[in-house]
Amino acid sequence: MTPSPGVTIAGLLGSHPESIGLAVEVVAGAAGLERAITSPHIQKTGLALAGFHEYLRPGRVLVFGESEMRYLESLTVPGRIDTLANVFVRDIPCVLVTGGVTPQPELLAAAERYTMPLLITSTATPLAMAKLTSLLEDWLAAREVIHGVLLDILGLGVLIVGESGIGKSECALDLVVRGHRLVADDTVEILRRSETVLIGTCPELTRHHMEIRGLGVINVRDIFGIASTRASKRVELVVQLERWDPTREYDRLGLEERSHEVLGLKIPLIQMPVAPGRNLAILVEVAARNHLLRVRGLNAARELVERLDRRLRDASEIEDDDVEHGGSV
Repeated sequence: MTPSPGVTIAGLLGSHPESIGLAVEVVAGAAGLERAITSPHIQKTGLALAGFHEYLRPGRVLVFGESEMRYLESLTVPGRIDTLANVFVRDIPCVLVTGGVTPQPELLAAAERYTMPLLITSTATPLAMAKLTSLLEDWLAAREVIHGVLLDILGLGVLIVGESGIGKSECALDLVVRGHRLVADDTVEILRRSETVLIGTCPELTRHHMEIRGLGVINVRDIFGIASTRASKRVELVVQLERWDPTREYDRLGLEERSHEVLGLKIPLIQMPVAPGRNLAILVEVAARNHLLRVRGLNAARELVERLDRRLRDASEIEDDDVEHGGSV
């Protein structure tokens, strides 16, 4: 698990936020672009300008919307300078002015004096905060790199893991041939979004590529078309390939519910024995289909056991009834 220590203002600007509709410009305090943002949560607290500085949280971007800017305009010049000084000495990484409001000269001067990056955007405050939060959640999310293959099978994100050389890539290639989509091969980067969501992606360098022993490296998108790959997918099921052990007892009904932990979250796990003659691609696809049915409340193994229990209870009641009447006629 690799939690991100933070992203600098320079790094944030270098990620091209305009590509998601958040055009940002630095108008003052450029000397402080190495300040780090450590929290994806944005703060917009006009109370800080009114002297309630305890509401400012370190490491969070401070937004000045129209109400904050109008409040600053209502102050005298000396009052505006004192207010900004009290805010800028706090441990905040930068100030973002939204809605295209023109910063006052005192605001520009204070940003330069305290090397506080002052950013402006024409985007409205609610939309700017939503877009910036989404961008920072990606940057600051806890991450883990896993050796495996991630695919989109029938809309379900399936992570295939197992020891090196067991056939993960070959299984994934067979699934791609069957119409499913590759997300990442060999190296899967997983990041945690919110409290319950794990998103898997592929490093940019190896995106769309697979290594197949005997063939070498192939480009899946070039061979099978653009619909055969996707950039990211939520991880919802883990299939662990393991070599067949004749001395081991395997679950024959599928009643045991196992899980695989990634970044503190438990994901449903299926342990798949690998042996000659087993078509792994079909088995993994069926495992995905069966998991989708279980999510909808349809559990074939549990239904079979319940039906068997009912049959045994009915048979037991008939035997008890025969005993009460002295046996069958």
